[in-house]
Amino acid sequence: MSTDRILRTERTLPFSPQAIYDAFASAEVLASWWGPQGFTNTFETFEFKVGGPWVFTMHGPDGKSYANKSFFAELEPAQRVVIRHDCPPHFTLTVQLSPVASGTHLTWVQAFDDAETAQAVQAIVGPANEQNLDRLTHALTLGRG
Repeated sequence: MSTDRILRTERTLPFSPQAIYDAFASAEVLASWWGPQGFTNTFETFEFKVGGPWVFTMHGPDGKSYANKSFFAELEPAQRVVIRHDCPPHFTLTVQLSPVASGTHLTWVQAFDDAETAQAVQAIVGPANEQNLDRLTHALTLGRG
């Protein structure tokens, strides 16, 4: 796979791989942290199983709404979550969870279908992914995961 189509974020979180995996598996918890700072979510369909659909709307702080259609392509408890974003911009998100002494090393890799899209969204998606992980950390700190 060409590296000009891939955006990668890594972070070590002070939580177990299972706790992080569970934060994806619960619609209520996932809705509380998914997306950049200031966004909220309305889930229409959420079936956390391989091939299961995830249809939702992200509501931005500017009042705009963004429809999303995805499905869970691979699920390995406490190890890996792979989500296929099946509407523009098309990408596959792979979240790898690796246990380390201080918790879990999380690797968040978005592989876009084409390099042009990846380059066009890079300036927005990079910081947004960091904010997403900040929100995940906050949700888990509050015991939501």
